Amino acid sequence: MAADVRPGLRYHPQHQWAQRNGDQVTVGITDFAQEQLGEVVWAGLPKVGDRVEVGSYLTEVESVKTSAEVTAPVTGRVVAVNSEIEENPGLLNGDAYGAWIAVIELTDVDTWDALLDAGAYRDLIDGGGA
Repeated sequence: MAADVRPGLRYHPQHQWAQRNGDQVTVGITDFAQEQLGEVVWAGLPKVGDRVEVGSYLTEVESVKTSAEVTAPVTGRVVAVNSEIEENPGLLNGDAYGAWIAVIELTDVDTWDALLDAGAYRDLIDGGGA
């Protein structure tokens, strides 16, 4: 089954999705990422107040198969985290786009502009560049 790629979201090549609302960007792992991981059994959260750079470590998720680093898709400051996924990491498998990980206050709009749109992300995962 093809991974769900949602129009209207932006994507980082390391398989994070991002949704912008003003200066705040909600982020999580993509459907493709959760498919590759398999059953997620643990999800960490960044700390509110952490400053992150695009491509830098944000947190980590673990599945029955492997663990994966989740990188920040934009540069900014973490202003909220989703404690529900820490308590129930399987939410990432059930609804990758509803189970967000963090909200980042955007401090470098160029990092937002550099993210892939849905078509470019689909090309990346379909073309084997994943």
